[in-house]
Amino acid sequence: MTITRIIRGASVVRDGSLIPMDILVSGEQIAGLSLPGLVSPPGAEITDADGLWALPGGVDVHVHLREPGYTHKEDIESATRAAAAGGYTTVFGMPNVKPPTMTASDLRDTLALYDGKSLVDYNHNPAAKQTTELAGMAEMGIAAYKIYMVADTGRNYPHPASIGVHDHGHLLEAMEAVAATGLALMVHPHDQRIEEVVEQRFWAEGDRSPEAYARTLMTGDGLLWDTATSLLLRMAEATGCRLHIVHTTTSRQVEMIRAARRRGVKVTCEVNHWTLFLATWELVQELGPYVLSYWVPAHHQQAVWDALADGSIDILASDHAPHTREEKDVGYEDMWAAHTGSPGIQYQLPLLVDAHRRGRISLERLVDAASTAPARLFGLPRKGRIEPGADADLVLIDPDREWTITNDSVLSKIDWTPYHGRTLTGAVERTIVRGVDVYAGGEVVGEPGHGRQAVPDAPMRG
Repeated sequence: MTITRIIRGASVVRDGSLIPMDILVSGEQIAGLSLPGLVSPPGAEITDADGLWALPGGVDVHVHLREPGYTHKEDIESATRAAAAGGYTTVFGMPNVKPPTMTASDLRDTLALYDGKSLVDYNHNPAAKQTTELAGMAEMGIAAYKIYMVADTGRNYPHPASIGVHDHGHLLEAMEAVAATGLALMVHPHDQRIEEVVEQRFWAEGDRSPEAYARTLMTGDGLLWDTATSLLLRMAEATGCRLHIVHTTTSRQVEMIRAARRRGVKVTCEVNHWTLFLATWELVQELGPYVLSYWVPAHHQQAVWDALADGSIDILASDHAPHTREEKDVGYEDMWAAHTGSPGIQYQLPLLVDAHRRGRISLERLVDAASTAPARLFGLPRKGRIEPGADADLVLIDPDREWTITNDSVLSKIDWTPYHGRTLTGAVERTIVRGVDVYAGGEVVGEPGHGRQAVPDAPMRG
């Protein structure tokens, strides 16, 4: 095996410790690891990583790339540029595009767009609404399907009614059909009818403010989340469906998921950057629509942090959701008319590194949540690890560099971030996808079309 590149002297996480090592690369794969300086084959490219951490490239299974159909917000190239700058080497797109990804034909067309435009490796999660299409889509190398139990009121995006599944009978049919494929079903838990009752009370009072919207979606201290999660867990238990719950937000969700696992239910879950770092009441009041979709009260935020730290929440995913300023600003007058969600893939990993530096999460758990666990759970054994035979997907982190997030640094098509002005310790210095730099020296250097579909070798394991 010819060594084509050496990442020299990087600190690699091993058994909870950082060990300086050389990472030996052969073409697209990691060929081996050695003590620094022991191997110096002629002709190999040398990358000096002394003083840097080498982590497996991030695997983000929940990214809204907005293409096709909503490319005024974002497109595959711009989103994967942001991913590269944020240390992510594999991303999974979501089906709320136009046309929504509900058939094998839709999926084929969307994957062709990724093939020509993505800088990083990719997959795509189609909607599980048309159950007769699921088997055909499974044969196209997907890793999961997606269901939204929510549909927007007062607008038609980002949760269009065309892909929402609210009827419990339809949800049962979808879970049975997904179970037959052996793949995972990602579900956005929500109770549409409860939301409608609560929001209409605010509307009757003439209150359509960001604060009213936030209170609606956290009504009853998380009732919308908790009732839906209880239903999903029971249905997964009945059908054998491999359930993945997105947007884990409340302490009761965490408790129910732990209890379901003890019963043998095949369930995993994720948390998003906005739950951990953004959705406080103070920021809802300060930034309004630029923070919302959701408000997460402090006791729930602490419970989620604890669950991420101990592994009860399996993975971190960005739910990267860019919208234009115009689509956000309308929310100051009518939050129900604003497009909800927050961008995040460019800054999520640095935010987590900063949280580690502040003692909130171990480095070993950080690596697992951002890289190793999503790769493992979604059947990608060559991703998410620094081992011989794995893809040479790496992110080099300067753990000591202090820097400030600004709107000017945003690489998404939109020109804003809710983290503007936030100072962090720990920065992405270089991102490598299958042995090739896609981000280095503060610049995106990857080329559209370098990305390749990350096809699962095995279905998700609950």
